[in-house]
Amino acid sequence: MCSECIRISKVALWLLAISASMFCATDSQGTPNSWSARAAAVYLDQRAGWWEAWPAAARDHNTFCISCHTAVPYALSRPALRAVLGESAPTSAEQTLLSNVTKRVRLWNQVAPFYNDEKIGDDKSARSRGTEAVLNALVLASHDAESGRLTGDTRAAFDNMWSLQQDTGGASGSWFWLQFNNEPWEAHDSNYYGAALAAVAVGTAPENYRSTPNIQRHLTLLRDYLNREYANQSIINHVVLLWAEERWPGLLKPEQQARIVNELLDKQLADGGWNLASLVWTWRDWGILSSINMLRSDGSPLERKTDAYATGLITFVLEQVALPSANIHTKRGLEWLARNQDKTKGLWRSYSVNRRRDPSSGTGLFMSDAGTAYAVLALTIAR
Repeated sequence: MCSECIRISKVALWLLAISASMFCATDSQGTPNSWSARAAAVYLDQRAGWWEAWPAAARDHNTFCISCHTAVPYALSRPALRAVLGESAPTSAEQTLLSNVTKRVRLWNQVAPFYNDEKIGDDKSARSRGTEAVLNALVLASHDAESGRLTGDTRAAFDNMWSLQQDTGGASGSWFWLQFNNEPWEAHDSNYYGAALAAVAVGTAPENYRSTPNIQRHLTLLRDYLNREYANQSIINHVVLLWAEERWPGLLKPEQQARIVNELLDKQLADGGWNLASLVWTWRDWGILSSINMLRSDGSPLERKTDAYATGLITFVLEQVALPSANIHTKRGLEWLARNQDKTKGLWRSYSVNRRRDPSSGTGLFMSDAGTAYAVLALTIAR
């Protein structure tokens, strides 16, 4: 059986296994175990439109930065809502985002990087290029997966990505990645996050892109890096790695998959969700944090309660792994998500582990943008 068939069968078996006991998350019922797909869509569309027009996100050639917190999660999750709501075409915000990514791919050798060394320093140009190359490929591959046809623009995005993959030294197989001391996407360990996302993109691309002859060396470098650096990673990085395994079967050994799942089950809270602050650092980082009484960089205390980003991402990934030991835990994660949407605003709340932000401000919603997107992905799979 082909690897794609195996993956589809795994998901099908998982859905059958939980269908008898899973709650029904509806769009119209106001019960405690319901959620509003329409409200989530309104929130995500508004936030995507805000990001696309925000002056601070503007970049060269009338384009904008594609962020890990708002733009990329939106691109991944909004098609799932379109299917639930019976919409016939992408929203205007989706079309703008896709046009923006496509334009930057086509102008790759002309358009300026998101950040440059002259203004910010610290190799920001190279880090911007590496980060963008991976995110462009992920966004376009996910879009192509809807139709099952790999476009020329997506192939070009992958070509850009492979051209920037490091092939020597300890980071061989990964990409230079933006570092702003912001967990979980732009920190000292985020090049691993980026490499895992590259593996998700490769596994998501249709038409068996993984079998393309001239990328096999790149795939070997990527697989070797992800396995070589596996033991040094935070739990939240392991979650993205597990997602990559689901899209690229055989990337990890079975015992590695089981170990990650057990890590996640051990960290699940009594209410059924997960807390990002308990997952985002390794034991070395925790030693430093413990010495400053678990404070963010601005001196404010870390949130210790359940948040939507950790719960949505983990539940979404566990649903696809389909290990029997994860069934009840995944069900509890879905129930937490269904209970905890702010149906007035449409969002699921998440919190920065880097600094306290005003939750009513545009920047204060960044984590909730990502949390809402992954909550949607988890809940739409479960329908």
